[in-house]
Amino acid sequence: MKKYLILLIALLFTFAYAQEKKTIPNTKVKNLKGETIETKTFNNGGKPFVINFWATWCKPCIMELNNIHEVYDKWQEETGVKIIAVSIDDVRNSKKVAPFVKGRNWKFEVYLDENGDFRRAMNVNNPPHSFLVNSKGEIVWEHNGYATGDENYLYDMIKKLLEQEEQQNKENEIHNK
Repeated sequence: MKKYLILLIALLFTFAYAQEKKTIPNTKVKNLKGETIETKTFNNGGKPFVINFWATWCKPCIMELNNIHEVYDKWQEETGVKIIAVSIDDVRNSKKVAPFVKGRNWKFEVYLDENGDFRRAMNVNNPPHSFLVNSKGEIVWEHNGYATGDENYLYDMIKKLLEQEEQQNKENEIHNK
């Protein structure tokens, strides 16, 4: 009987945790023009987006973003996803970010987290660190680190999320009739 009670309590905690959705904390970052932006305003018009923490000194970060850049037009065309790249370069190095991005012709939205507030609020210790955010602004998946091909797994997760959201919308339509 005691085993069943412990199992039931564990299941209840698991279910309660699974129902809690993590959202983007509100901190301030800067865009490449130096304007302050509140992170709670990050969105993609009801479509999923990815927040990717990176740095100019991080070789795996650059590899990941270069590889995503190569397929980004296709990703946007097929899924509408948007990449938000957040540089964690500090104040001394942040002036390198805009020319760095421009030189690579990255088409992502790029922001500077010079003091690390957003990084800390998102519990990012080491870049690269990516978060997949659904159409409601909830973080549904995250991944730390990068190995060649991880961008394909990220894209699979984006497509899976879109399928889940489409299925949920269909179920809601049926329920509301």
